[in-house]
Amino acid sequence: MASLPSTYSGTIPVAVIGGTGFYDLPGFKTAASLDIDTPWGKPASPIVVLEHTTPSGKVLPVAFLSRHGVNHQFAPSEVPNRANIAALRHIGVRAIVSFSAAGSLREEIRPRDFVVPDQVIDRTWGRPSTFFGEGLVCHVPMADPYDEGIRQAVLKCAGALQGDSKLHNGGTTVVIQGPTFSTRAESKMYRLWGGDIIMSTDYDCWKGEEDVSVEMVMGHMRANLENAKGLVAAVLDEMGKDEYADLRAGKAWEGQRRFGVSTKQEGMGADALKKLEWLFPGYFTNHSGRPA
Repeated sequence: MASLPSTYSGTIPVAVIGGTGFYDLPGFKTAASLDIDTPWGKPASPIVVLEHTTPSGKVLPVAFLSRHGVNHQFAPSEVPNRANIAALRHIGVRAIVSFSAAGSLREEIRPRDFVVPDQVIDRTWGRPSTFFGEGLVCHVPMADPYDEGIRQAVLKCAGALQGDSKLHNGGTTVVIQGPTFSTRAESKMYRLWGGDIIMSTDYDCWKGEEDVSVEMVMGHMRANLENAKGLVAAVLDEMGKDEYADLRAGKAWEGQRRFGVSTKQEGMGADALKKLEWLFPGYFTNHSGRPA
């Protein structure tokens, strides 16, 4: 990556968060590698910009970021999520497609299938989970945590999967702390809660046939990489269509937190405002500390 340009002049509306293997996609040209500092630190990896000519003939630049780092050096609880998202937004990204290895909590969701979830149960702890705080409180609704427009775009690409892999519409993701996998009791509890997938691979340990091993996890990840790459390429082709222009620009989310800030102007922390100005230029400071 060292020989690539370190800047990119165009708008980069879409990002993919996944593993390093996602960079090697047929029909995609590597255009730049961006090393970005944010007020929340550096992202987990340099942001690699790929260019792709969509079926309509337009060039779509896409930002790729390795969630756990180029060498998978960040444990799940160490991933700098705020820096990852802040860096992507700073370069213009408004729509993110994220791929993760997950385990099944349901018989019908088999190993090497793909799921497009619509709900999440967050069981993580001890890691920062908001861009706010430090003297500025903003309440953020999470009733529907996944963007429905992006979900529908992904679902249209089910035909890109090879072999017996299926693309499942909807489901609840259980996000555990990691890197430890679930106990058998925890796995059964998550099923009772309505969880469908969990952040490990195979059938987790609820089935009782065998424990989830690291070897099992890595085996499914390697086997599914080519299918995942084919799916992400198809999704980017789909999202590159003119009908998704507003989705790529994040139009549905503009101004969503207009009335979410609870802190009075005179009580807003200067450090918090400085950080948010980097993330949302002018959104707070141009309105006397109150969003437009």
